[in-house]
Amino acid sequence: MAGLVIRPRARLFHGHDWIYSSDILKAFGDPKDGDVVSLKDVRDRALGSAIYNSKSQIVGRRFCRQRQELDREFFERRIRYADAYRDRRGVAKTLRRVVWSESDGLPGVIVDRYESTFVLQTLTLAMDMRKGLIVEVLAELFPGCSVVERNDAPIRRAEGMELVTGMLLGESAPQNIEAMGVKFVIDALQGQKTGFYLDQMDSYREVAALAEGRKVLDCFSNQGAFALFCAKAGAASVNAVEISGEGAAAIRRNAESNGLTITVNEANAFDYLKAADERREKYDLVILDPPSFTKGKDKVNDAMRGYKEIHLRAFQMLEPDGLLATFSCSHHVSSELFREMIVDALVDAKRSARFLKPLTQSADHPVVAGLPETEYLKGYLVEMMPGR
Repeated sequence: MAGLVIRPRARLFHGHDWIYSSDILKAFGDPKDGDVVSLKDVRDRALGSAIYNSKSQIVGRRFCRQRQELDREFFERRIRYADAYRDRRGVAKTLRRVVWSESDGLPGVIVDRYESTFVLQTLTLAMDMRKGLIVEVLAELFPGCSVVERNDAPIRRAEGMELVTGMLLGESAPQNIEAMGVKFVIDALQGQKTGFYLDQMDSYREVAALAEGRKVLDCFSNQGAFALFCAKAGAASVNAVEISGEGAAAIRRNAESNGLTITVNEANAFDYLKAADERREKYDLVILDPPSFTKGKDKVNDAMRGYKEIHLRAFQMLEPDGLLATFSCSHHVSSELFREMIVDALVDAKRSARFLKPLTQSADHPVVAGLPETEYLKGYLVEMMPGR
């Protein structure tokens, strides 16, 4: 097996499994892109096995601390263990992220399940070269399943791969699912992302539990999950804001099929918040769940200005005892930086509030100690302070 010799004091020795070119002292055995390579330190001691891609900024990704090939038995063992882990954590059996990349020892592999439809992403070259094997294992472990390929994530270009979508097994059609008593229509082949934001399932439950009798504003609503769950929980009124015509139409369809009343605004959330603030609209619960405002460290300052603007508007619109549920899915915005921004927005809004609790990604998106990239979704539940 070809391999890499890792420099002393590289991040690999501190619990991080990614290997950059600056971490490599030398290569041996002429590794090819997509190969499994062995890792060694300068004293020739084994450090495990990694997938290799010289075209990627992340040249190597360790997936095992022993010598290990990416064979059928390996994929079966890892996927079976990942699914059993979700069982232990109490995640809904037929609505879950079955595999979450490095968090399940399968770097670059994402598998989401919607009933009998599985959505596969292979975001690293080595895993993409073996996606046929992954599909075979899914078919064996979940008999009767269909597998949709949603390899349209731009991050694939960083690995030198094309963006593709299609069917890998069986047939796909818009599918009805039910979550916490609310029905949704999911289009795994054509919809946004892999069909549904599974990483927010725990937060949907927590925020909806606070919605009864409240006037709710859900910004960046996507397919309206927060709005629908709040309406189902007995909110006095729900106003959803979504810039995408497709998303706005999906909210209306889902609301109608559930017998729920939601006002849907097809609008840019920034513009809507500004206009609503100028109209002096007031809400008891505001939800801010925007897409990532930055994909790189160089744009963090711009992202923070955007976050601050929408939070300033939200604080000005909240009733004296109102609640804000707010999120950032950008890895480059830390929880600490996000929290500081919230405080700055409160100062500018001349309001005071309490942090009730942090909010994070659901249990089927586990976080690996030493690999902070696996913890990307952070949020807070904030309570306004009356008379302050």
